[in-house]
Amino acid sequence: RMYRLLDSERGRNTEARYNIAPTQTVEFVTAGDDGSQKVREGRWWLVPFWAKELPKAAMFNARIETVDTSGAFKHAWKDKRCLIPASGFYEWTKSSEDGGRDPWFIHLPETAPFSFAGLWAYNQALDITSCTIITMPAGAAVRQLHDRQPVILDTGAYDDWLDPTTPTERLKPLLLDRNIDDDLRFYRVGREANGNKAQGPQLIEPLEDA
Repeated sequence: RMYRLLDSERGRNTEARYNIAPTQTVEFVTAGDDGSQKVREGRWWLVPFWAKELPKAAMFNARIETVDTSGAFKHAWKDKRCLIPASGFYEWTKSSEDGGRDPWFIHLPETAPFSFAGLWAYNQALDITSCTIITMPAGAAVRQLHDRQPVILDTGAYDDWLDPTTPTERLKPLLLDRNIDDDLRFYRVGREANGNKAQGPQLIEPLEDA
């Protein structure tokens, strides 16, 4: 098991989702009580606790370079850190043949589950729980597709990352030194994955001619 969940939160039978877009609802894990961890649901597009309306700026990713100084993220950085479970994600390249967007499915060996490092917030005025994924310069694997990628934490770093008492000066070294981004693999999939409403396991099937 990746997380230390209370018995009441274990065994969730969440339906597999193959295409999740910003602003949609996702599950994420935060520090719980008495050393446990807690599953929450929220909007993938951070709404800071102080916001009076839904942000128009892109808040689904937070750059590691500025996450601790940005007004949008610096409060959550201090004590509202989370893990966002997944088993893969997409990146795109431009086709040299027709100029279209070619999606690639990025995953760990055997499509093992993992966790993105993220931040979360609760906005009481809007009654919205939300989260964002932290990104960093791409490692050797993903750099073939894009210059940035999400931070994927080693399981041994989960406790320190979630612990609200972890000194903030330790956080960036933790993300940079305890990620498993170089273990990632990828293959090209069909352009059906480009549509936000598309779902189903066929989206992550490799193209035969790729």
